Amino acid sequence: MQISQGFVEELKYRNRIDDVISSYVNLKRAGSNKVGLCPFHSEKTPSFTVFSNTETFKCFGCGAGGDVITFIMRAENLDYISALEFLAKKSGLEMPSDGDHKSEIVKRSRMHEMNREAARYFNKMLYEPCAEAARAYLAKRKLSGAAVKRFGMGFAPDNFNALRNYMNAKGYRDEELREAFLCGKSERTGKYFDYFRGRLIFPIIDNFGNVVGFGGRATDDETKPKYLNTSDTPVFKKSRNLFALNFARTACEEYLILCEGYMDVIAVNIAGFPNAVATLGTALTSEQARIMAKYTKKVIISYDSDEAGQAAAKRAIPLLEEAGLEVSVLKMRDAKDPDEYIKKFGAQKFRELLEGSRGKFDFLCDSVLKKHDIENPDEKVKAAHEICALIAEIYSSVERSVYIAKAAEKLSLEAKSLASDVERIRRRKQREESGEKMRKIISDTSGYGDRINREMVGNTKAARAEETILGIIMLKPELFEKVRSGEAPLTAEDFKTTFGRRIFEAMEKMQGKVDIGMLGAEFSVEEIARITDMQHRRAQLAKNDETVLYDSIASLKNEKHVADSGDELADAMKIIQSKKKTVK
Repeated sequence: MQISQGFVEELKYRNRIDDVISSYVNLKRAGSNKVGLCPFHSEKTPSFTVFSNTETFKCFGCGAGGDVITFIMRAENLDYISALEFLAKKSGLEMPSDGDHKSEIVKRSRMHEMNREAARYFNKMLYEPCAEAARAYLAKRKLSGAAVKRFGMGFAPDNFNALRNYMNAKGYRDEELREAFLCGKSERTGKYFDYFRGRLIFPIIDNFGNVVGFGGRATDDETKPKYLNTSDTPVFKKSRNLFALNFARTACEEYLILCEGYMDVIAVNIAGFPNAVATLGTALTSEQARIMAKYTKKVIISYDSDEAGQAAAKRAIPLLEEAGLEVSVLKMRDAKDPDEYIKKFGAQKFRELLEGSRGKFDFLCDSVLKKHDIENPDEKVKAAHEICALIAEIYSSVERSVYIAKAAEKLSLEAKSLASDVERIRRRKQREESGEKMRKIISDTSGYGDRINREMVGNTKAARAEETILGIIMLKPELFEKVRSGEAPLTAEDFKTTFGRRIFEAMEKMQGKVDIGMLGAEFSVEEIARITDMQHRRAQLAKNDETVLYDSIASLKNEKHVADSGDELADAMKIIQSKKKTVK
């Protein structure tokens, strides 16, 4: 999947990193760099930095890093080629018409067209005699023709080859249909068959208007599973999409309503709330939470009122908060879900319910009180302990004071007693976190737990030497040919870790200059963050000359040790001591 380096350079020239990132993050000048709150994790103090001189970014909190292409891959949840297309369209640049990448673009485009054709077929079938049960189900749920049209709903005939035959006639091959998850293939007979059969169909549409997948619901409550969803394909990742986001993102509301499923979203939408979305057959993911954070600052969770729905809401809260979102939860009485509530009480009552939604603390506190009989002294103690633990997680001291007073009132206890317990829990957690940080420093220094370069364990000195070599070459690409053609030339075989070797081989293809933007096809965004970090760490040091480079090469070749390598544990302890001094 080759893209010319010249094209990538032009793309990045037209999309300066601080200009692009400024549309996602509020950046402020900090010397020669710019800083802001990281869009990839929740933080109160800015640790996200854009380096204008290297056209890169790094978050010193979560470790994300890379160039403008990597940023778009993360921010828009796109693969490498899609990120290039995104930036090319943004800057009026034509994607190159030759090269291996072209087949990938054509393949994605064809899959979008195939899904759109399937959606047309399903919609047409909804009005055929075979869909009588589906139409009866829609009537029962009081979904009008307007709802069907708005969401492009359809029906998959209860036939093993109906869609397949139709798509074959349109020129789509069985293997293409299988890759798009429109067909399956029997392991026993080798025959292809329609994946969706006898189900109401909901097309899933991305922010660019492409049909990327489908959800299928049984037309009765006896058929299991009730829902079937497209699995991950080249154009669709369940964990990175939300149903009806194409409507919700343009609704101009102050919040998004997070529902459990398709039918709830449609009912809420038709009732006059176009800002509703749902996950796609999975629990909420951190990627989905970050997607919502791009369009709003607040999410109201509107899950089913049963035990499973409330448990799911409890799991969703920390993910949404981590993405920097304000969270509240609906409390529905006399209805199991938003659809039933709206049908029983009307849209205006639902709006009032939204406006009076409970904050996170009230929801979690009520969940605790439901479990315990606080008339029983032992149960009251347990409830108080759980609520104090909840309050201890809150960052703001003002918020903690407010919630302590609320909890004291609910439990008929003195606020002073609860405040004392909250502070005790906070001190204990701080000690635990401090210990965990120290353990992490020792672990990282020794290479344990390194998910990017797993071979660092047992090759610590070699891996350090590799990172020094690669970091210096990225800063001074003119040194690359020198080290390759010197008296003792450096080769890919000299590298002890596979990760280091892969980077060096990428450098060879680019004549020594690693343009981060060229690595997206071969390296993951996490790996690119690590490569960016190598460059950044060397840039912070005063000495990056040929002496340091050749000493590191010699160390890697086992000819001598790097002068300052030392003992790994001793190094770790020095770092820990410096951290302690900083804290003091």
